[in-house]
Amino acid sequence: MARTKEFDPDAALQAALELFWRRGYEATSMADLVGHLGIGRASLYATFGNKRELYLKAMDRYAQTRDPALLAELSQPGPVLPAVRALVRRFADEASDEQLRLSGCLVTNTAAEMAPHDTAAARRVEVSWDHIETPLYAALVRAQAQGELPEGRDPRALSRMLLVLMQGLRVVGKASSDPARVRDAAEQALRLLDG
Repeated sequence: MARTKEFDPDAALQAALELFWRRGYEATSMADLVGHLGIGRASLYATFGNKRELYLKAMDRYAQTRDPALLAELSQPGPVLPAVRALVRRFADEASDEQLRLSGCLVTNTAAEMAPHDTAAARRVEVSWDHIETPLYAALVRAQAQGELPEGRDPRALSRMLLVLMQGLRVVGKASSDPARVRDAAEQALRLLDG
C-alpha cells in the first residue's frame, strides 16, 4: 500500500523557492533544503528530484507568481509612457528597498550564477526576459503610434534597453546600500523616452 505524503508539496516548493532566492543555488545544500523544508531527504528526492530539478521547478513557480499583471499594466487604454515609467520606477524602488534588495530577483540571480553553464536555467531566464521585453515593445509601439514617443526612436531597441536597465538595477541594488544609485540611473534612462 502506497504511503500518502505527510507534507504539502506546494508549500515545500514555495519554501525551497524562498531559500534558493535568498541564498542562491550553489550556496544551498540538500541538507539546507531538508532542514528548511522540514521533510526527509527521500521524500524530497521522490517528490522533486535532485537539487537542480528542484531549483528549476522553483524557477517555474517564481515565473508564475512574479509580475503577472505586467501585461495588464502596459496594456491599459490611454497614454502609455506613464505606465512604462511607473514600471521602471517600481523596479528601481524594489531594487533600493532595504527589505527586498538583498534577495534581488531570482531570474537575475540565476542569469549571473547558472545561465552561463546550465542551458535549462538559461532558457528560463530568456523566457522571463521575453515576458518583460515583449509587452514593453508592444507598449512603446503603441506610444509611438499615439504620438507619445518621437518617430525616430526604435521601440525594439528601447524595450531591450529598458529590460537590461531593469535587470541591472536588480544587480546594483543588491550590492549597493545607496538607493540614489539605482533611482538616478532609472530616471536618466527614462529621459530617453522624452521627445
